[in-house]
Amino acid sequence: MPSENDVFEVYYAERTMWHLHFHINGTAGHGSLLLENTASEKGLYLMNKLSEMRAAELKKLKDNPDLTDGDVTSINLTRLEGGVQTNVIPSRISLGYDIRIALNVDIQQFEKTIAKWCQEAGGDIEIDFEIKEPEIKVTKLDDSNIYWVTFKNTLECMKLKYKTRVMAGGTDIQYLRAKNIPALGFSPIINTPVVLHDHNEFLSAEMYLRGIEIWKEIIKNVANI
Repeated sequence: MPSENDVFEVYYAERTMWHLHFHINGTAGHGSLLLENTASEKGLYLMNKLSEMRAAELKKLKDNPDLTDGDVTSINLTRLEGGVQTNVIPSRISLGYDIRIALNVDIQQFEKTIAKWCQEAGGDIEIDFEIKEPEIKVTKLDDSNIYWVTFKNTLECMKLKYKTRVMAGGTDIQYLRAKNIPALGFSPIINTPVVLHDHNEFLSAEMYLRGIEIWKEIIKNVANI
């Protein structure tokens, strides 16, 4: 992940990723009727609850300039399916969500809260997890981690500014941390726009060559612990 300013970013943790689908069942019937307990009503209740939580997390981010995307829980509705004909109330709709849970959230309690909302909405809602990661382990950034100490000292000896952060997205580094292997996410790229999954992603030749020199120092020092 590049940095858009002159500070290198070092990632020591990731949020817990959930991709889940709510399959919501309700009363079906003709579109001219005001039926109760419909799937869309239940879905709207659930969407409102999740949207309220999303708004609260967004407010945290806006109110505290020291926070980044990785420090809060992100909740995004990414799929919405249901119905066939405009004049028929569907018996079932589905909502798909991408949720990345912050490190300071009690995951078990969060899951209970979602289940509670499903019951409050009217019940008969199935929760299908496409991805349900366990809580991600954090790489320690203290003197007990000799790899971190060496990594940090290398950056400081090279007079490079850096900041430790929680990665907003998910990477394969989680599998190392799951085995209690200390791992850091680092790309020696600064003053470069972040255009992941966008058009015209680029890296200047100067930054590319400088990054190689940085990696050479890091690898040399870490390999000789």
